[in-house]
Amino acid sequence: MNARSAAWAVGVASIIACAGESDALRRGQRYYEDNQYERALALWRDLDRRDAELSPEERVRFAYFRGMTDYRLGFRDDARHWLSIAKAESTRYPGGLDPRWLERLDGALADLELTTFGASRSGNDVVQTIEITPSTPPSSEPPAAETTPEPASPPQR
Repeated sequence: MNARSAAWAVGVASIIACAGESDALRRGQRYYEDNQYERALALWRDLDRRDAELSPEERVRFAYFRGMTDYRLGFRDDARHWLSIAKAESTRYPGGLDPRWLERLDGALADLELTTFGASRSGNDVVQTIEITPSTPPSSEPPAAETTPEPASPPQR
């Protein structure tokens, strides 16, 4: 095989690979829209692991759907990461996201900003706090003993 044939073969293979990755992006979007988030996430992770060669607009869509999929599945840190990338890249490459998607992106990021790394805006860790909330003053009296309910009496005949 001469150099010209080899270059042609590499070019055709890269076109096929790009077409395959664009198809995978569309398939993942379809999974997401059909609420098949686990399938979509598996596809997003595979595309990310292979460092898919997508156009800039496709990269914006990839980041958006990857972030929204993570958001729907409750992976808030990953969602924040990917949605932030989608937001930044959508300003560099306008037209990659539908205006409705941009609204959802902004809403999801706003929700994710309410809790940053597990801490609420008040500064208390909402997951692992041991502090008593200000609305419940500490009591100096010992806790009341628990009472056990009386057993039900048998029905009368």
